[in-house]
Amino acid sequence: MPAATDIVDPEAMPRLTTTAPREYVHRAALAEVFLAADWSRSDEAHFTLSAQWPRAHSFFGPLGGTHYDPMMAAETIRQVGALLAHVGFGVPIGHQFLMWELNYRVVPGMMAVGGAPADLRLDVTCSDIRRRAGRLTGLAYEVVISENGRTLATGNARYTCTSPEVYRRLRADRIDATLDASVPPTPPVEPRVVGRRDAFDVVLTPADRPERWRLRVDTRHPVLFDHPGDHIPGMVLLEAARQAVHSLAPEGQVVMPMAMDSTFHRYAEFGSPCWIETEPAVDYPGTSERLLRVVGRQDDAVLFTAITSVANLPAHS
Repeated sequence: MPAATDIVDPEAMPRLTTTAPREYVHRAALAEVFLAADWSRSDEAHFTLSAQWPRAHSFFGPLGGTHYDPMMAAETIRQVGALLAHVGFGVPIGHQFLMWELNYRVVPGMMAVGGAPADLRLDVTCSDIRRRAGRLTGLAYEVVISENGRTLATGNARYTCTSPEVYRRLRADRIDATLDASVPPTPPVEPRVVGRRDAFDVVLTPADRPERWRLRVDTRHPVLFDHPGDHIPGMVLLEAARQAVHSLAPEGQVVMPMAMDSTFHRYAEFGSPCWIETEPAVDYPGTSERLLRVVGRQDDAVLFTAITSVANLPAHS
């Protein structure tokens, strides 16, 4: 046992990997932080970050038990935008962000889960950097996600951000909105139909016709509703799109949402039904890839659209 005077010099210790501060990626649970705390900047618009995807996740579990869920790429891209705002452009903690676009495309053959978590490099290019009075108000960015020099996924996003004061003025009639936790959520679709094992993870409720559902909102979900808010998070809408297109797959077929181009038009509010609809698929000749359009509506207004490319899960190599 070392003597009390044997103090280790911190400078002599190896540099250990830690996650990014949860506040920087707008997450409450440390387990939901995918980004690491090491990042670098080569110029005003170019950053390099690190991330890790766990082999198992409580919600974004491996598809078919063999391939990373592409929605992890979507969440990683979302977290990149939040972190860059704070560490790259000086946006204070507590400012509010509104995502207008979030797009991703994965390389299915590169998404197989290996014998260790995926340690990832993220190369980020920023554009349309908007400022007012020297403070960031909006940003667009592209991300290339790679492992050992091989690209797993690419994507891009665009958002605006506002101060707490401005946000309170914009959301004055909604700022205190919550969902009454004592009211049970609407009934779920059969979990296996939407690629889920547990009804708790289902975000769709059957509606009056096929290819139309009501959004099922359960704020008790620890991943989809990681922290309290005054509106339904965008990632819940993306999960609704994913589950909707999965429901159209043949019985027993595991499908991969290999790409999704999403546009958000307004906040999804609590207390009013949100309807999810799909349009007929378009097949790509010579491939198993199919293209579907998912639209979310609330109070007769379009909330979001998601153009999703879906392919059969590639065979495990």
